[in-house]
Amino acid sequence: MSTNQAIWQEAFDAAPRREADYSTMSGVPLEPVYGPDDGEFPGQYPYTRGPHASMYRSRLWTMRMFAGFGTAEDTNWRFKEILKAGGTGLSTAFDMPTLLGLDSDDEMSLGEVGRCGVAIDSLADMEDLYAGIDLGEITTSMTINSPAAPIFAMFVAQAEKAGVDRSLLGGTLQNDILKEYQAQKEYVFPPRQSMRLVRDTIEFTAAEMPRWNSISISGYHIREAGSTAAEELAFTLANGFAYVELALQAGLPVDAFASRLSFFFNAHIDFFEEIAKLRAARRIWARWMRDRYGAQLAKSMQLRFHTQTAGVSLTAQQPEVNIVRTAIEALAGVLGGTQSLHTNSMDEALALPTEKSARIALRTQQVIAYETNVTHVADPLGGSFFVEELTDEMERQAEEIFAKLDDFGSGSMLEGCIAGIDENWFQSRIADSAYDLERKFNSGQRIIVGVSNFTEGNDEPQIETLRISNADETRQRKRLETVRGDRSQESVDAVLAKLAAEAADPEVNLMPTLIEASRTYATLGEMMNTMAGVFGRHTEVPVI
Repeated sequence: MSTNQAIWQEAFDAAPRREADYSTMSGVPLEPVYGPDDGEFPGQYPYTRGPHASMYRSRLWTMRMFAGFGTAEDTNWRFKEILKAGGTGLSTAFDMPTLLGLDSDDEMSLGEVGRCGVAIDSLADMEDLYAGIDLGEITTSMTINSPAAPIFAMFVAQAEKAGVDRSLLGGTLQNDILKEYQAQKEYVFPPRQSMRLVRDTIEFTAAEMPRWNSISISGYHIREAGSTAAEELAFTLANGFAYVELALQAGLPVDAFASRLSFFFNAHIDFFEEIAKLRAARRIWARWMRDRYGAQLAKSMQLRFHTQTAGVSLTAQQPEVNIVRTAIEALAGVLGGTQSLHTNSMDEALALPTEKSARIALRTQQVIAYETNVTHVADPLGGSFFVEELTDEMERQAEEIFAKLDDFGSGSMLEGCIAGIDENWFQSRIADSAYDLERKFNSGQRIIVGVSNFTEGNDEPQIETLRISNADETRQRKRLETVRGDRSQESVDAVLAKLAAEAADPEVNLMPTLIEASRTYATLGEMMNTMAGVFGRHTEVPVI
């Protein structure tokens, strides 16, 4: 037995084991991993084959379904339905006004309240959102970026009001502002001021919330905007390196925070390419964290990630076919070694998911987990000539992009990423890749089933979809009016004045005051406007 194998065997034996029949349906016993005795094993640097020695034999990925619509009460009901159906984690989708830091009664919010996610205006909504859900047991992800700090403050305040100490809270705050300027465009403040808030959340969680992931560095939206798989990989990891440098500049030792950085990747329809991308991501992160940033702890080098199937691959035509697409993409995420997974619903090209379609999406994960036996073996495609070559090529293309960004930043990935945003480099690369892909679709080089070919059935009646009524928006606005009427305006004014003063001092961590403001029922819009009065607002120069 080689040294590598002996180390792996010891770690594997020490890990807990799920109760399962570890054989094929034909009764053939399966080993937990396959490969040469002197090769790389799961749980060993550089973690190409997975971050844990036992992988899914120890614990399945978290089945974290993304949900949010209408009011907080509406979404709370959907959360409970997901948990009842076997979901093992929650992921919160916010509506567009919330994502932009606007209150529901802002004139810019008209017609958008509760439409693409849940409306959250104040601590009162956050209390309704998680009512009856034990946040000490269920981990929660929140897909929010520019207003991440005040939304997170509300989350902490409501959990503590419900009797759950912040140190017991487990979950993830997306909080990835760099990709907003690069791809998704839901920014409010200029980049450097936004990065200050990211720094504050990293410091706060490192000190007080050991179970919380302070950032989910997201390639998902970069890919949805049109990037290639290699660009998604490289831009995402480059942003991750930038956040590492941000925390190091704040004086945090790398091993004090790196293990609480998580990632969020897209599982697209090119099956093997996606698996190779995820394997390459772990390898690159491990090497950079050890060699460039001096990480000593294994956890600081182990890239952990959430995966979501590709929204842009879904079609409005023949929406039932989206179930097939989602299943293939989800399987790629699992074979790539994901730690949590959201599966898109078949109707998402038409509307927010119905309860039935969301349940089918969850069942897709459960079939993969409990019926296919792919969870019995770690990195089952490791050693494939094709997959290994793709993994190496993904890494090579990513390193070319890192070199370019390093050059932009004169040796700083943080400065390189900000310079790339300021110079529209990221935006232009994504736009060019999106255009190239669209040309392939239009020329017939790439086929979309039910759209460009195989259109029989497109004239059949559409499936039933979820409808958000204007009454939901009216209800939310009345709720906000009631909150404003019941709170102490004097307390709100005092804490907002304190927030403005502290925002002007870049050395002050704003999280404690944002939590204090949340407890007075100051609204999201009030907190964001207060900070914008100090930070200013970002305006993008169009790509020409």
